[in-house]
Amino acid sequence: MPVAVEFDHVDFAYLHGQPVLRDVELTVEAREFVAIAGPNGGGKTTLLRLVLGLERPTRGAVRLFGEPAHRFSNRVVLGYLAQRSTLGVQAPATVRELVAAGRAARRPFGRLRHDDRRAIDEAIERVGLAALAKSPLTRLSGGQQQRAQIAKALAAEPKLLALDEPTTGVDVAAQEALAELLERLHRELGVTILYVSHEFGAVEQVVQRLVLVRERIVFDGSPEALPALWHDPSHAHA
Repeated sequence: MPVAVEFDHVDFAYLHGQPVLRDVELTVEAREFVAIAGPNGGGKTTLLRLVLGLERPTRGAVRLFGEPAHRFSNRVVLGYLAQRSTLGVQAPATVRELVAAGRAARRPFGRLRHDDRRAIDEAIERVGLAALAKSPLTRLSGGQQQRAQIAKALAAEPKLLALDEPTTGVDVAAQEALAELLERLHRELGVTILYVSHEFGAVEQVVQRLVLVRERIVFDGSPEALPALWHDPSHAHA
């Protein structure tokens, strides 16, 4: 399979700060579904920011579909669901308007065409919000808002879908529904998924691979191979 993400002996530290990541080596193949977990402050969100080219490594190289991540040339194929605190769902927009904004990334200087409108409708249908397409985001539950944001990312037909702490602030039922949705999207669309969270219980049964980060990669394998002690990422040690 082609390589979607590659870390080659990567170190990272914020300006005048302590190292956040040390000597990270990681390869994610296209179409993989990978959970990246670890304690707060362990470097998992920084790792995701490096993947998306939002930060540059202090040492080493990060490549995205074969290109340096910070110079990746086709950013429209990157779907990013930020932490819920930064989603801005208080905006007076409907579900369809939000999802249309995701598709507009493919038409930055032109009007949406028939195939764009079809892609918007399909994205909303895939996440189970067709009946709420005209509803304001402010009237949706936390789990429904989360699905609308995923539909926004899907409307651009991404090759990679990155989710940062997607289960924050939603109940257990919504977490389980999200896991089922992501498993189905991965199966049907073949999109590469990076699921970043301080815990991984919601997706443990659906991900192909689990990566635990605490400055370094301290575990990389199937969830079944994870020692019982490590099912709480706060217990992970380098």
